[in-house]
Amino acid sequence: MILEIVPLTPSLLEFPFEWHYVRSIIYVSLYVSLIAVALSTLFSLPVAMLVGFSEFRGKQLVTAVINTGMGLPSVVVGLAVLFTVSNQGPLGSFDLVFTTEAMIMSQFVLAAPVITGVSLAAVSSVEGGVRDAAYAMGGTRLDVALVTIKEARYGIATAVLAGFGRAISEVGSVLIVGGNIAGPDGTSKTRTLTTAIQLEARQGRFETAMILGAVLLALVLLVNGILVRLGSGSGTGGVR
Repeated sequence: MILEIVPLTPSLLEFPFEWHYVRSIIYVSLYVSLIAVALSTLFSLPVAMLVGFSEFRGKQLVTAVINTGMGLPSVVVGLAVLFTVSNQGPLGSFDLVFTTEAMIMSQFVLAAPVITGVSLAAVSSVEGGVRDAAYAMGGTRLDVALVTIKEARYGIATAVLAGFGRAISEVGSVLIVGGNIAGPDGTSKTRTLTTAIQLEARQGRFETAMILGAVLLALVLLVNGILVRLGSGSGTGGVR
């Protein structure tokens, strides 16, 4: 076992010259994922509130479509976004092929159904008496919505973090629309942690791949830690 570990030591000791490469990849990953999740939240939460509060024909169908969207194949989303931003697509004039903006679009499409579906479940779990009490006290629709969000805050936080987990761990769609590009100096242009891990492992640079994997795992653990923290201090309300 010692003979197997020793050969790796020099490579690990020589790795610091590549930290600018690692930092740029982390930056691109967080930049793309956080913006995509923020935009998804701004879109998904009002949709979840609207569907959760309203009674209309076809509500079950809309809910089914949202839940189906939570399992969208990432490569299909990547192909759809790539067509949209290509020269023949409706957004071809904006020259978005192999850019972080295209990656944000693909992650938005993947994260939005997750955030919408989990938020809808959280909002729907809030007892009707809470909304009735808010109305009885003279609250407006906005007041009732804010009360409901407060009661469902743990479930909504879960939705946002689930969307972030879907975005930060994505490989297929960002690889298709981003191109996994890095500059001559190693600075990432559209390379994320997941696509870099795939590339480094395929090229036999397992030390770099392991370090990138450890960074990705640390980010996931951080997200789960936030979720546990919110859960322990959220009190009542949310998904039961």
